[in-house]
Amino acid sequence: MIPTDHAPHRAPGTGAPPWPELLTAATARCLGALAAGSAEDWSRPAGDVDWSCRRTLDHLALGLVGYAGLLVARPTDRYVSLFASLDEQAPVGVCLEGVGIAAALLTGTVRQTPAGVRAWHPWGHADAAGFAAMGVAELTLHTYDITRGLGLPWAPPAEFAAAVLDRLFPDAPHGHPPADTLLWCPGRGALPGLPRRAEWRWDGTVRPPAGPTG
Repeated sequence: MIPTDHAPHRAPGTGAPPWPELLTAATARCLGALAAGSAEDWSRPAGDVDWSCRRTLDHLALGLVGYAGLLVARPTDRYVSLFASLDEQAPVGVCLEGVGIAAALLTGTVRQTPAGVRAWHPWGHADAAGFAAMGVAELTLHTYDITRGLGLPWAPPAEFAAAVLDRLFPDAPHGHPPADTLLWCPGRGALPGLPRRAEWRWDGTVRPPAGPTG
């Protein structure tokens, strides 16, 4: 039996796998999509982001390691002092390996962090599940940005988008496909009747589970 304080960080939704498994699956799907464009020109802008595809990939690695660091150090009011970046001289295929390493570090940290742990983030003190959701969000959204810049068709898989929406965007609109809604929340696109957002943030705070209705 798993001790209560080390219980798996389960993703929301009936039958949804624990967050470490979702993070591992998202890493594989996203790296696979990015690898398909590894021979393209990564100096192109990453979609509508103000960075190149290559710089966006570096940001992704930095974010994943940073989330792991926050869970390890558990600060209450600041970022950690460790920053990780990809080798500027390495080819894209090797850099994708680096992103995989960063994701594995976060996944292992999430798996080992007791459920009661909280750590600082500017968008809400979060638990391990919250940081895992942030990792999935970073992977899916920046893979979307980069594949747009490279001219490759790709959208966040519905199972990852739905889990991220439930954990990080509690006020997200309903009635739309999860991928479309996830892209709307951080200003990547519009929804019927809802213009594209100019400002946004997610909410990493830990919320009590919803009780029975009726």
